[in-house]
Amino acid sequence: MIQFLQTPPVEPQPGFMQQYSFIIMIALMVLVLWLFMWRPEAKRRKQMQAFRDGLKKGDKIITAGGIYGTVKEIKDTTLLIEVDSNVTLRIDTNMVVADNSDLQRQ
Repeated sequence: MIQFLQTPPVEPQPGFMQQYSFIIMIALMVLVLWLFMWRPEAKRRKQMQAFRDGLKKGDKIITAGGIYGTVKEIKDTTLLIEVDSNVTLRIDTNMVVADNSDLQRQ
C-alpha cells in the first residue's frame, strides 16, 4: 500500500492536436500577416514603381517633402523638377509620391 502511494501518477500521452497545436497556431498567424500586411504592401510598392517608371517630361508631381513641381529632365535615378520660374531642383526618383494632375481633378 505504501509503495502504491509513492509511485507518481501516470499522465496520459497528449494527442496529435495537442502536440502540434502551437505549430499550427504560429502557421496561422504567419498566414494572416501575409494576407493582410505583406501582400497589400508589395502590391502598393509595385504600383508606385510603375508610376515612377512612367514619369515623363512635363508631368506635375509632388515629392515626399511636399514640394510641387513639374518634371523637366529624367535620368536613371534622378529627376530635375521646376518648382517655380527659373527654380529647379534635382531629386531622387524614389521621392516622388503623387501625381499633382490627379489631385487637381478631384
